[in-house]
Amino acid sequence: MTDRLQRIGVGLLGMGVVGGGVADVLVNDAQAMTRKVGCAVELRRVLVRDTSRPRSPDLPAPMLTTEAQEVLNDEDVSIVIELLGGEEPARSYICQALQSGRHVVTANKEVMAKYGPELMAEARRSSASLRFEASVAGGIPIIAPLTRDLLANEITSIHAIINGTTNYILTRMAQDRADFSEVLREAQARGYAEADPSSDVEGTDAAYKLAILASLAFHTPVDIRKVYREGITRLQAQDFLYAQELGYAIKLLAVAARDGDSVQARVHPCFVRQDNILANVDGAFNAVEVQGNLIDRVVFHGPGAGREPTTSAVIADLIEVARSVCSGVAVSEPLGVDRTLTVADVSSLIDRYYLRLVIADRPGVLAQIAQVLGEMDISIASVIQKDADPNTGTAEIVITTHPARESAVQESLTMLEGLEVVSRVGNMIRIEEW
Repeated sequence: MTDRLQRIGVGLLGMGVVGGGVADVLVNDAQAMTRKVGCAVELRRVLVRDTSRPRSPDLPAPMLTTEAQEVLNDEDVSIVIELLGGEEPARSYICQALQSGRHVVTANKEVMAKYGPELMAEARRSSASLRFEASVAGGIPIIAPLTRDLLANEITSIHAIINGTTNYILTRMAQDRADFSEVLREAQARGYAEADPSSDVEGTDAAYKLAILASLAFHTPVDIRKVYREGITRLQAQDFLYAQELGYAIKLLAVAARDGDSVQARVHPCFVRQDNILANVDGAFNAVEVQGNLIDRVVFHGPGAGREPTTSAVIADLIEVARSVCSGVAVSEPLGVDRTLTVADVSSLIDRYYLRLVIADRPGVLAQIAQVLGEMDISIASVIQKDADPNTGTAEIVITTHPARESAVQESLTMLEGLEVVSRVGNMIRIEEW
């Protein structure tokens, strides 16, 4: 390993959009890094797919390699930055680096969601450090507050908008009454959405991030497979119109809440009151609201993705680790998972609901619908009949409920779809009030 009191060697795994930003800071802002750390931080080796491809910054050829082991086994590398993304081989590389005593900084949400607790345990066993601020919400500081600044609190809930792509799409649909597919194409053209947007629009990306936040907030492993996930593809223009009429905005929320010895973690579209801070987070921005017993509520807001914000989070983690290495002080690790709480199934959720139904436009229909809901112990808060179509003899109605159990609502939807007078269930959206 390098002389830690004079120079700290860094190995970089991956030089894509964010990796290029990190390399640029290390190469072109070297003096500022030295001033902040207390000794030189030197980029030593960089793993790339193709060493001959032009890239910015232009690095010396001997620094580049297509072999990960040349980075992971370099005796002059003390800190490894993993920016490959995906589950493998990223997880294996992180584990190998930690086992060798090297510190690791990563932006990998999938790896941290699936293997975070065990990788943190490996870091403690090896007296190494694992930092992952950039894995959630880009440049918004949220991992550090949860693992340090808010430790005096018993966290009770997290409500978050943590996917910029879907928030951009929902904002455009709300403001312009635009169609989902049209806005998705626009988001792809602007670079907000990938060519394959499924991870974003189906809620997978947000679920990974929520699993990380919930594990840290409640100090318990939260299995990503138990995070309920529902995307935004069923939302239609009229849902936004009705939401506005009822005083709500529609957001894809990531929600984690503790109730005694259980935790609920879910990602799905929600009606959010228009006067709520999160209802007014628009475009590609992210926001995370944390509620604790001492702070009540605190909100973190800012750009949640992109080269510069994510680079900012990675470099901040690097500086923190490098300062400890430079001073010869052991890097303090965040409080690990020390509880085993049950992750509750979404069927136990108690919430309010918005139901949009297309029904036969004739007398007695509402009575049949009310009877079904009543049998499932679902109390109606309001009913609004919308436009009728004389050509089809149907009308659209919007029903909001008082708090009801998720399992009862799901069963009632099946029963409603079986009624002759119900043409179809247009949508069901949870009304999140906290």
